[in-house]
Amino acid sequence: MREQYLLLANLILVLHALIILFNVGALPVIWLGYFRNWDFVRNFAFRMGHLALIAFVVAESFLGAFCPLTTWENLWLTKAGVGPRYQRGYIAHWIHRLIFYDLNERVFTIAYVVFFLLVLLTFVWVRPRLPRRCISNP
Repeated sequence: MREQYLLLANLILVLHALIILFNVGALPVIWLGYFRNWDFVRNFAFRMGHLALIAFVVAESFLGAFCPLTTWENLWLTKAGVGPRYQRGYIAHWIHRLIFYDLNERVFTIAYVVFFLLVLLTFVWVRPRLPRRCISNP
């Protein structure tokens, strides 16, 4: 059973890393796509998903809440008898080190808010296309 719990914890860790990559990476991709005329950077669902994800991160930071993915990861690690973080393989160890830092929480909150504002300004400057069902015919 220990291996199944470790697998779940590692899958959550990888999912967490992919979500962070999307959140951070989408902003420069949107701007690059704007200048290169890539159509997908104006996709409404893509842009709303990006905005909603960073808004969620900012909200949980202001509330002092832990990310649910971190909570679940630590739960599965504890059930596996490993305890929160580390001791679980090379790739998991380095992904974990890549996305978790030991800094004051205010530093993260400020960074999240600044990043959210950049995403919001990008939403205004590089406007997404509204879905067709939201556009009324004259």
